[in-house]
Amino acid sequence: MSYTPPAIRKVNIIRYVTPLREGGSLPAIVEADDDFLYVAKFRGAGQGTKALIADLIGAELARAVGLKVPELVLADLDESFGRTEPDEEIQDLLKFSTGTNLGVHYLSGAISFDPVVNQVDAATASKIVWLDALLTNVDRTAKNTNMLIWNRELWMIDYGACLYFHHSWDNWEQSALSPFGNIQSHVLLSQAGQLDKMDEELKAIISPQLLSTILQSIPDDWLNGHGIPDEMRQVYYEFLTRRIAASSIFLKAAQDASATLI
Repeated sequence: MSYTPPAIRKVNIIRYVTPLREGGSLPAIVEADDDFLYVAKFRGAGQGTKALIADLIGAELARAVGLKVPELVLADLDESFGRTEPDEEIQDLLKFSTGTNLGVHYLSGAISFDPVVNQVDAATASKIVWLDALLTNVDRTAKNTNMLIWNRELWMIDYGACLYFHHSWDNWEQSALSPFGNIQSHVLLSQAGQLDKMDEELKAIISPQLLSTILQSIPDDWLNGHGIPDEMRQVYYEFLTRRIAASSIFLKAAQDASATLI
């Protein structure tokens, strides 16, 4: 049975609760008009809308392959929102983030994944490693796992550092076929003993139709600054489909890196 991504809801941010200063781009906990709290990723932060695009694509692909991911919403920020904020840095961030931002449902009470304490089964670890290799995720290391334990379950967060090819569009065709050497630093690589199995299973799930549906959910105004939205979506589509078709390249890199850990 094919997987259909859930529609991404739209909400309005009504209250800025607190900044999360451990994040380099100053994400924050905010309240929306649906009475839920979200971790807001702001378009006015350092990497701009490209980080939001990568986060949306990565999170929805992770959800599609069966990993637990908090709900994403498109969070609108009114132009008058930050005027009473006393912190000038935050005020500037909010001023440049007017419009559509990304909200991630806040998992209250969640704790950071600790690779020393928390164990992950081989199938789940392999799924995460394979997907991060596909997405060229440079931010899943022991220093910064971007995983949470909530209700005794593993949850994936923050795919904003994925798809780094889009910071330089000139060589995206070459990047699509890269082995992704950074996989050697992946926090779960030593536990990923079923990469061949996941390669087969995940390629069957991530269909062209799935990719198209996820890419269509990217707001046009996140893409406008980089080109014509539909043309930009097509580049992401071509990058991912080419990379999946040549998955043996990054699969071998991950397996070779894993062998050096034994």
